[in-house]
Amino acid sequence: MNSTLKTMLSAAAILGLFSLLGIGLVTWVHQHTEMRIAENQRQTLLHSLQNLIPAGSYDNDLLADAIQISAAELAAQPVTVYRARRLGKPVAAVFSTVAPDGYSGDIRLLVAVKADGSLAGVRVISHKETPGLGDLIDENKSLWILGFDGLSLDNPPLKQWKVKRDGGVFDQFTGATVTPRAVVRAVRSILSFFKSNQEKLFAG
Repeated sequence: MNSTLKTMLSAAAILGLFSLLGIGLVTWVHQHTEMRIAENQRQTLLHSLQNLIPAGSYDNDLLADAIQISAAELAAQPVTVYRARRLGKPVAAVFSTVAPDGYSGDIRLLVAVKADGSLAGVRVISHKETPGLGDLIDENKSLWILGFDGLSLDNPPLKQWKVKRDGGVFDQFTGATVTPRAVVRAVRSILSFFKSNQEKLFAG
């Protein structure tokens, strides 16, 4: 084997080694980054849930004690329900759902319902509503979403679970009725579903 061939083979071996090292490094970084992102997402979700259901009010793992349900009256896609319990007894159920009829598309919501059927709270997770109008559903923009706290199907009566323009009790926004209407409708649907299916929701 002449020296030129040896040099070429050595260079090829070195390039191959560096390629393997590069692939290994990229794979390692990807796996660890993916794990970090997943953990960050998990912590963000847990923080959002605990804004509605304080950590001291339950003793189970909210993220582990979750189910997915498919119900046409709630949403076209499966809804995740995080169940809070204390000493094995139901405390609350937090529905991760979508109001599909926002002005600019889907409005993602967390709706927390206590075991007594009243609302622990409602929060908007994401939306594409118009800045300065529909985005007032965001708690960082206004206090409107906090108005659901403590309400139930009896308070106000079911027939009044509408925005004022439709004959209900909930405020709409000037120039943006569609957005609050969508949120009120979604929350009302969750409360009705919870009332009819509470035992099934906490089974198992």
